[in-house]
Amino acid sequence: MKATFAEKVLVFYRQLDGFSGLPEGIEVLNPYKDGSATYELAARFYEKFYADTASRYLIIGINPGRFGGAVTGVPFTDPKRYIEQCGLEYNGIMTHEPSSVFVYEMIDAFGGPAAFYSQFYINSMFPLALTYKGKNYNYYDSAELSKLLRPAIIENLKQQISLGTALDICFCLGKKNYEFLQKLNLEYQFFKEIIPLEHPRYIVQYRSKDKAAFIQKYLRAFHSVGVK
Repeated sequence: MKATFAEKVLVFYRQLDGFSGLPEGIEVLNPYKDGSATYELAARFYEKFYADTASRYLIIGINPGRFGGAVTGVPFTDPKRYIEQCGLEYNGIMTHEPSSVFVYEMIDAFGGPAAFYSQFYINSMFPLALTYKGKNYNYYDSAELSKLLRPAIIENLKQQISLGTALDICFCLGKKNYEFLQKLNLEYQFFKEIIPLEHPRYIVQYRSKDKAAFIQKYLRAFHSVGVK
């Protein structure tokens, strides 16, 4: 019997390992160890929204935030959104990720989590949270770090595609993230086209007054590929 999208995602999470030899002060957080509380939270989410074999469009972020994906195991989903928007049980520490607020407002405008996740799958260029001196860090914030993580990022993209994501279009969040992915795509031809979108963190931090316009921009981008 063919594995469901959910089953393949959970296998992917279980095989993630830690990374050593990174620049001083940078740490990798891997919450997905089989049997961990975060892994179980992720399992509930994927088993609810991805228990089928349908293909999805990949939306690729940077790397998980320590208050969102690193807590619930679901990209751009903090505990409040996990409970209230996804309808799932959560008994852990309550954290708040501003990006998650924007993403779920956009998802509501699309038609809600069930409609959205039936057609889209969100992950990251680097699938684990990164911190520098206890604060969120991006894989491209250091040239040394991005060079060290490049092989892992390439392998991660190959694995995300193998889950059953579309190869014609990929949506990429963040300008620098898009530039990095574009260079890799020229070499590896992962996708026919990559559509860039402003990163939710940028929107809530610097363009919050224009949030409604950015939500509409996201929706126009999604609808442009025939998604309803």
